[in-house]
Amino acid sequence: MHSAQFTAEPPSNKGVERGVPDALRSPASDADRTLPMFDVIIAGCGPTGAMLAAELRLHDVRVLVLEKETEPKSFVRIVGLHIRSLELMAMRGLLDRVLEHGRRRPAGGFFAAIPKPAPKDLDSAHAYLLGIPQPVIERLLEERAIELGAQVRHGCAVAGFEQDDEGVTVELAGGEQLRARYLIGCDGGRSTVRKLLGVGFPGEPSRAETLMGEMEVGAPQEEIAAKVSGIQKTERRFWLRPFGEGVYSVVVPAAGVGDRATPPTLDDFRQQLRAIAGTDFGVHSPRWLSRFGDATRLAERYRVGRVLLAGDAAHIHPPIGGQGLNLGVQDAFNLGWKLAAQIRGWAPETLLDTYHAERHPVAEDVLDNTRAQTELLSAGPGPQAVRRLLTELMDFDEVNRHLIEKITAIGVRYDFGDGPDLLGRRLRDIDVKQGRLYGLLHRGRGLLLDRTERLTAGGWSDRVDYLADPTAALDVPCVLLRPDGHVAWIGDDQQDLDDHLSRWFGRPAD
Repeated sequence: MHSAQFTAEPPSNKGVERGVPDALRSPASDADRTLPMFDVIIAGCGPTGAMLAAELRLHDVRVLVLEKETEPKSFVRIVGLHIRSLELMAMRGLLDRVLEHGRRRPAGGFFAAIPKPAPKDLDSAHAYLLGIPQPVIERLLEERAIELGAQVRHGCAVAGFEQDDEGVTVELAGGEQLRARYLIGCDGGRSTVRKLLGVGFPGEPSRAETLMGEMEVGAPQEEIAAKVSGIQKTERRFWLRPFGEGVYSVVVPAAGVGDRATPPTLDDFRQQLRAIAGTDFGVHSPRWLSRFGDATRLAERYRVGRVLLAGDAAHIHPPIGGQGLNLGVQDAFNLGWKLAAQIRGWAPETLLDTYHAERHPVAEDVLDNTRAQTELLSAGPGPQAVRRLLTELMDFDEVNRHLIEKITAIGVRYDFGDGPDLLGRRLRDIDVKQGRLYGLLHRGRGLLLDRTERLTAGGWSDRVDYLADPTAALDVPCVLLRPDGHVAWIGDDQQDLDDHLSRWFGRPAD
């Protein structure tokens, strides 16, 4: 089995097979109809795939997650959950579980590692970075998906697929065939699903390689700080940052050391440290070691008919600013409720199309800001002059705030048309009479928050919860929240509200 190669034609709103030419559609065969059937098959059980599975299960969607790896990653890399991702965890009742395994850090110094503190009074109840081992966050999200009823199969990889008017037939590497209404590629930067789908992945190849890891260091902290300070005047891709108890985060250029096909060794770090600093600082006992490049690519389309892409399968970029895992989890949060609505039969005709329309520009912005940060880490006199200028500008609160909100994704605003600035943005976790707002979003439904006590969710009450609360900490009369916490409507008129309920939540129930 193989996948038909689809052309990257402009999106259309013509049914669920949007973007698949008639000549490439295959009618469902009798054999296809007898295969094990799921609503959704997800390729990849990393953070994006596991979060998407959990979101779909909130709406009783039958989900199978296929993960090609049989065991968790052997290295324990620390990743950072940014503010928006922490808010999403709070919206689904996962935050306390995640906090148990992480370490809070200040939400500052992200942009190109320019050491500026976070601006005061960021618009979030969770204005910090949470450092957490990547295998742990992956395990927690997978456990959540399984608790909600998702099936997860390890040691299974997608080898091919064909889609037709009714679904997708998926072939595994061992020859087994499965059937689903939709297939989602969450299978990383080298995504098999994306390649078989024929979706272009334009961008720039890697130009510079960097070693990154965590290890113990034998040299005195004062000696390390003095050396690093001097070297960073000309080499920004170099640092040793203390975590405590003698453990440091170490970043050093990888030029001339091995290749990306081979995992780096502690000797590689020692060699590069000696070449640049004249000493290896006595590094030993590594916790994890990795190597990354600065390749930057973005899928041309996030959807072709019944096959969609999310996470690194849709976009890759350097890890500067720590946005990658967060971007993928946020993709899943945007897609989950929309795909569930399509499967449950109440989605408006174009709802699933809004996934690409909303998330593709967000990824474009992330790729641009990582490109900018990469340039600011370059040793050339031009980039360093720009870095010094930006360092000065970040002393202005507005500049610093803008960059922090960009990196942490709390500045994202989807285009919902003309309206107040809050329209299209996520709503912070405000106080309401029942406690905190995000506590009302655990079920993944919409929410009408009504300070006038005059409106109603009416025929949409099977999809949208209602809270009348004149004391809610809002400066507008009413808001309609989507399941992802973004503001879909602001006002106080019932007819206008009904129009927007139809736009986002389909026809009212009879």
